[in-house]
Amino acid sequence: MSNLDLIKELRARTGAGILACQKALKETNNDLKKAIDYLRKEGLAKAVKKAGRLTAEGVVGSYIHAGAKLGVLVEVNCETDFVARTPEFNEFVHNIAMHIAANDPVAISKEDVSEDLISKEREVYAEQVRKSGKPENLIEKIVDGMIEKYLKENCLLSQPYVKDPSMNVDDYLKSVIARLGENIVIRRFARFKIGE
Repeated sequence: MSNLDLIKELRARTGAGILACQKALKETNNDLKKAIDYLRKEGLAKAVKKAGRLTAEGVVGSYIHAGAKLGVLVEVNCETDFVARTPEFNEFVHNIAMHIAANDPVAISKEDVSEDLISKEREVYAEQVRKSGKPENLIEKIVDGMIEKYLKENCLLSQPYVKDPSMNVDDYLKSVIARLGENIVIRRFARFKIGE
């Protein structure tokens, strides 16, 4: 594959600019896989720098699943109205709404999960572990691990991203922040399903 083809391929896979792709390929000796990782790490570093900036603009996006029995509304904020109107930002909002429809998260992050829900899950897990015959002195540690796993699987930002399971939703969010150059926050969502 020629250098130009590598740049095109890298741009198609990451959405990064030409100069960033050239630099990533140079830094990784034209190894496409390593270049993708390099760009993701660079994007994460840029996203961390932008994390504290105010997000007062944005959009409310929606996704209605085929058959109209499942729908999602999601509010995603950014810093400027200009970015809120870009196709890439709106595609991100739509993709997040679709991910929520598919994966049914209970909260955006583990900090957003109510203490009541965690307490209920803790009780259920403790009873399961007791019934399995584990020693009483290990039950709390086992339950802690089960709660951690529950939060990872059920909080939006830590779930594997539905369109690319090699990254989680937080990685996807940070890659969009790096490309658009603004802080972006998934503020809230509501998932509606007929009969629930």
